[in-house]
Amino acid sequence: MKVAIFSTKYYEREYLDKYNKEGRHQLTYFELPLNEQTVAMAKGFNAVCIQLTDQLNAKVVVQLAKLGIKLIDLRSAGFDNVAIETAAKNKIKVMRVPAYSPEAIAEHTTALILTLDRKTHKAYNRVRENNFSLQNLMGFNLFGKTVGVVGTGKIGAAFCNIMLGFGCKVIAHDIIQSKALLQKGVHYVSFEKLLGISDIISIHCPLTPKTRYLFDALVFSKVKKGMMLINTSRGAIINTKDVITALKNGQIGYLGIDVYEGEEDIFFRDLSNSVIKDDQIERLMSFNNVLITPHQAFFTKEALNEIARITIGNFTAFEDKISTDNEVIYAFTPLLLNA
Repeated sequence: MKVAIFSTKYYEREYLDKYNKEGRHQLTYFELPLNEQTVAMAKGFNAVCIQLTDQLNAKVVVQLAKLGIKLIDLRSAGFDNVAIETAAKNKIKVMRVPAYSPEAIAEHTTALILTLDRKTHKAYNRVRENNFSLQNLMGFNLFGKTVGVVGTGKIGAAFCNIMLGFGCKVIAHDIIQSKALLQKGVHYVSFEKLLGISDIISIHCPLTPKTRYLFDALVFSKVKKGMMLINTSRGAIINTKDVITALKNGQIGYLGIDVYEGEEDIFFRDLSNSVIKDDQIERLMSFNNVLITPHQAFFTKEALNEIARITIGNFTAFEDKISTDNEVIYAFTPLLLNA
């Protein structure tokens, strides 16, 4: 099968080629993203393979169908950047990598929490300048704190396990309760209650029409003043304008994000010699209690291996007409469950 792989990063080819070593599939790599301006590049291929930064709206999907594309394969768990209904109407199958390393995301989430709390990033920079002062480096004990987890799929569950290990009281909200987590001592509560009593809230739900801007001004008015908010899920679950206001008035005391709603024009690029035209992320970066990482939570050797293995497996399953749970079925619209 001939596959056009868009938004290819330098580190991906090695892993994808590794799992295609028999050469069954003809892989052509493009660094450019797939969108309305580049869709013509898919001509002559049977399938396209994309990232979350590619934008496959209805117009692009229709054009792909006209070019003879039969498969859209995402190298990610999320799929909100693809017009799923349009793909179904045009008989294009959509597949994804539903889980590759939940632990990688959960561990990075923990790193954001600890860094914001104990200010290790600030201490590192100080010491390099021979400044060994402890001023403004005061943190708090994670032990005993109430951690609210929004979405307890594979990633959320892995994060819950880590927080339990720290001795935290873990509460959660999801449309489906995990029996395994209940047995370990995780308590499921209403979303309203979670907001009001959590010292730390970590987001682990997918982006759907119902979760877009789930965290907005109204929600921020209900959280515990000075709490910590962490998002390693999808950027648009948080209303950026509203979170900036909440940071300014002290309602949110700490913010750690590995995702951002406008990240497709910023993340995965070296913009050190450029002027960033996104005023909102510039404002976020100006806060001393905000920590931003460039969508790197997934970035481990184990995760990249698994993403590549499943991606190549999806090509093979499609070609051999084998049904798998990796197919995205139209009308699958979970509220908070993290796949």
